[in-house]
Amino acid sequence: MGLALSEARAALATSDVPIGAVVLDGAGHVIGVGRNRREADQDPTAHAEVLAIRAAAWALGSWRLDNCTLVVTLEPCAMCAGAIVLARLPRVVFGAWDEKAGASGSVFEVLRERRLNHWVEVFPGVREAECGQLLKDFFAAQRSGEML
Repeated sequence: MGLALSEARAALATSDVPIGAVVLDGAGHVIGVGRNRREADQDPTAHAEVLAIRAAAWALGSWRLDNCTLVVTLEPCAMCAGAIVLARLPRVVFGAWDEKAGASGSVFEVLRERRLNHWVEVFPGVREAECGQLLKDFFAAQRSGEML
């Protein structure tokens, strides 16, 4: 989660929402990293999770991320949860809950939806206060017109 938080902080340089993600292989090696780049790339799909998943798939030479773990600072949204399921990731670890758009238990439950062909084990709340505070500070600065 420390590396995911570093990626989240790096997103601040492009005025992107500070969310970071890391994919680890079965041995615990980092094979993909990502941070929000929607503002930087003007791409609505440039979420941290999607970018980390793309990098991991490229590193493995396979779209199947069997035996990998995604670590992300914020509960995945519906788009990212769909990508997680389609990539066959077996585990997701996340920091802060997203009470407005979360798809891992807050608003929706995509990752553990039994009607889908793949289910994901979810470990929420890892370094939750630290992940949440980074987002709170970002949005408070946005409202006041300051830059972090």
